[in-house]
Amino acid sequence: MAMPKYFKTYAPLLFLIAGLPLAVSAQTAKQDMKNAGQDTKHAAQNAGHATARTAKKGAHKVKRGSKKAVHKAAGKTRQSAAKVQSKTQ
Repeated sequence: MAMPKYFKTYAPLLFLIAGLPLAVSAQTAKQDMKNAGQDTKHAAQNAGHATARTAKKGAHKVKRGSKKAVHKAAGKTRQSAAKVQSKTQ
């Protein structure tokens, strides 16, 4: 069985074209894995920043609330002391 003349000429080109998508997809898969790793890294960093920001805001609110309560209690103590002093005179 004889091969057509054009088959011998275009066979290497045919195999090159057929193998090209495999090589491209291998490079793409590798880059996809790298991108997935970077995306995971950035997501973890963003979550860490959000946690830090929330903790800072929460601590500030607790501090402010405690300070407000102490000042209110001190004011009530002064008011009670003034009331007692006015009754004893």
